[in-house]
Amino acid sequence: MRTEEVLAAIATGLWRWDNAAGTVTLDAEAARLLGLPPEPGSYRESAVRSRFHPVDWNEIYGVVNLAVAEGSLAEARLRIVDERGQVLRTVRSRSKPVFRTGEDADSEAYVLYGTLQEVAEPQPGATDAAHTPITGDWRRSREAFLLDAGRALAEARSTAEVLRVAGSLSMPGFSPDGLAVFGSAGERLTIIGHHGHSMGDEEPFTDMPLDTDYPAAEVVRTGRAIYLPSPEEYRRRYPATWPLARRFGRQSWAFLPLVSSGRTMGAWMAGFQHPVGFSPDERAVLSTVARMLAQALARAGVAETERELSLGLQRSMMPTLGPEIPGMTVAARYVPTGGGLQVGGDWYDMIPLPNGRIALVIGDVQGHDVRAAGLMGQLRIALRAYASEGHRPDAVLSRVSRFLSGLTDAYESVEGDAEPSAPRFATCLYAEVDPEAGTLDIARAGHPDPVVISADGTAVIRQTAGGLPLGIETDSDYPTTRVVLEPGETIMLCTDGLIETGGHDMATGWTRLRPVLEKPVEDLEQLADALVQAVHGPTSHYTTGPLADRREDDIAVLVLRRESAPAPEAAPRRSVLTIAQAEPERISVGRQLVRELLHDWSDPEQVDSAVLMVSEMATNVLVHTDGDALMVAEISGEQGRRRLRVEVADASDELPHKRRPGEMASSGRGLVLMEMLADAWGVDPRGEGKSIWFELYESDEPGVS
Repeated sequence: MRTEEVLAAIATGLWRWDNAAGTVTLDAEAARLLGLPPEPGSYRESAVRSRFHPVDWNEIYGVVNLAVAEGSLAEARLRIVDERGQVLRTVRSRSKPVFRTGEDADSEAYVLYGTLQEVAEPQPGATDAAHTPITGDWRRSREAFLLDAGRALAEARSTAEVLRVAGSLSMPGFSPDGLAVFGSAGERLTIIGHHGHSMGDEEPFTDMPLDTDYPAAEVVRTGRAIYLPSPEEYRRRYPATWPLARRFGRQSWAFLPLVSSGRTMGAWMAGFQHPVGFSPDERAVLSTVARMLAQALARAGVAETERELSLGLQRSMMPTLGPEIPGMTVAARYVPTGGGLQVGGDWYDMIPLPNGRIALVIGDVQGHDVRAAGLMGQLRIALRAYASEGHRPDAVLSRVSRFLSGLTDAYESVEGDAEPSAPRFATCLYAEVDPEAGTLDIARAGHPDPVVISADGTAVIRQTAGGLPLGIETDSDYPTTRVVLEPGETIMLCTDGLIETGGHDMATGWTRLRPVLEKPVEDLEQLADALVQAVHGPTSHYTTGPLADRREDDIAVLVLRRESAPAPEAAPRRSVLTIAQAEPERISVGRQLVRELLHDWSDPEQVDSAVLMVSEMATNVLVHTDGDALMVAEISGEQGRRRLRVEVADASDELPHKRRPGEMASSGRGLVLMEMLADAWGVDPRGEGKSIWFELYESDEPGVS
């Protein structure tokens, strides 16, 4: 008996679908099941398609595409309708795609070989986990899930966000409890990220050779999905790595390739705590999610690479402020635009000059693209070179303007476009700062004027003379304006992005910034942050300063403050006197010097005590040594809280000793007096000789020390 007869006996028909030719070949039983004349024949695809319910045709089309992509079996239930659209029967289709071979074969051409078998519709309440018919509710849930998943993954900006979104997906009817995303590096399997696992669970799967008998490694090698509906199936197919998976206690696993631009970039594992039969519909959902996940990871990888490149380029182009300016404080911010690479044409700089002064520079090259960033970098180098030669501000800008004119001409000749773009120009403000005098000599090339904030908080636009933007004319004049910063005053330099962002012009932009500039702040860093936040709202991430998610134009800001002069401390009063052995009368001179030094001391009794102790110390030197006495008296501190320190030094190494003189004794009372009258005293040996000293502390209340 022939195969066709055996199949006909069990009401099973054969079909052959050639997608390249657009024809379907049916045997007699398949034709009968489709409501066609019960005889073998070849039909156009449209004739066969008309026999399927329209909804089910769309379903079988997706299932077949999935089988083609995975090289697996396509299986689905289909309703057969007559010419009037009435359902005749339900059939089960099982088919296998076979790709054409040969030199003339299309790389995507295949032939689908399959069977058709009539099945009974399930009774109400009956379930078939492996082959549940598609219902409108399940389809709507699936479509809504895929729309939400696609939107969420499309909005993810980093690999971490993609993994977080993937972990939060709730698939209709069969949500996984654990996810892992694998990548490949050379011949090794790597873990990109995971969800639903504990820290350290990924260790056995990290840096695994690709030839390991592990499902994810096989998926990366072959690019084909692997479905493991039960632990027994996992153990049978992958006995070597089954012990690694067994400890997680899962019942089903799906490993799907992550394909981007035709290349398998990794694998996605979805693990389930409950058994999953992986019906064609479930496989279709998983496959669709895997494709979206691969695209999201590829986008995130490109975005992260661009972000790292742009941040590195930005860090290399933007200076750090330094060295410190004596008597002044400076702060700066650079904020690139929100789109594309995080670099642009705005910049600021701080340049030490040969004359000991400092140059502050802020500028804006036309455009926000890579070329603008390149021109900005070259302008910075030229400005630093001309400034370092010692040229005045007007001469620096004139030379830079000629440099930029030649540079943009060179760009146009190199690019060789059929319709070359207009030459680029740049605005710039160059200020030579004299920290000691508090002056700024400013030359301006089409740039916004600076703003001066007085010590009382009033912000005023400081009008300065200026010339054309750099690069407009080869010979341009840039007059210089001198601005004097008084102690406590601040000057703010910025590019137009700070003023005109958000649809503002120069006038309304300044009106928006004025309250920020006039709000008292002690720290210039806070002022720089407040200026950026006034334009872009709350901060979201940082480069050289706070950034926001969406920006219209680059921003550069420089703020410089001349510090207020500190209140001068009372200069120490100091008197020095040498008393020689042959001039004992100079002891009285020493007493008089101490009285004059303490002329405004608050406690007269302390003055008398100091005079008495000085007399005793000097006399002891002349009596008990052979050398001269050197007296040093010094008052330091604020009025009412001062300190008097008196030292009498001599060249003798013999230290004094405190004695207890009798009532009639004529000596031996010096150290006893110091112990009674001084707030502190002591004897300090020196390399040659010694020093005897005492201290008195002034009090606001006379008689209290």
